[in-house]
Amino acid sequence: MNTINQTTLTFPEIRLPVREAHRLRGYFGNLFREHSPLLHNHYADGRSMYRYPLVQYKVIGGMPVLLGLGEGAELLMRLFLDIKELKIGEQTFDLTHKQIKCRQAEVSVGQDLYEYRFETLYMALVQKNYRRYTELPQAERPAFLNKLLCNHLLAVYKGLDSWPKERIMVKARLEERMTNFKNQRMTVFGGSFVTNALLPDLIGTGKSVSRGYGTVRRINS
Repeated sequence: MNTINQTTLTFPEIRLPVREAHRLRGYFGNLFREHSPLLHNHYADGRSMYRYPLVQYKVIGGMPVLLGLGEGAELLMRLFLDIKELKIGEQTFDLTHKQIKCRQAEVSVGQDLYEYRFETLYMALVQKNYRRYTELPQAERPAFLNKLLCNHLLAVYKGLDSWPKERIMVKARLEERMTNFKNQRMTVFGGSFVTNALLPDLIGTGKSVSRGYGTVRRINS
């Protein structure tokens, strides 16, 4: 079993709509742009970093959350005292009460099963596989989504430099939802899944993880 450093910053006195998670990314990415590209996933010349994001921005139950993993966990610990306010659109919040939690999170794939629910919408589909998904009969769509989720979980492990020796297995119970993403209507999913992959709480999977999509929370012991 491998472990990874995990830092979670929460701002319990602030309430935001879930859709504002991308503004958290924009604000902190710009505020600390010189510290590390991990905060905004762009190189100095503006090119995107195509890797699993080690700093993720979320709004869970109305509360802003920053999640750091590995190098991202150490980065958030260093910046914690420098975070004094938050600007979202026209609003400025004084961060008089902020909380930090640091832990060693276990990541492994084995024989035990764990159940997770999506705390934020899961973006499983991109343009290419969306067409495939919509062309499938209803009875075949769950298996297609199981395979996608399995691949997305494997991408999480690769991004954390934790290569599983066992095969990842997934059984999902997902429901279609709609969301606005970059001024386009997108099919996304809510629900839960059972897997033999042990994941850190509040980690994201799927597409647009850095913007808060696909955040999971374990619901069994």
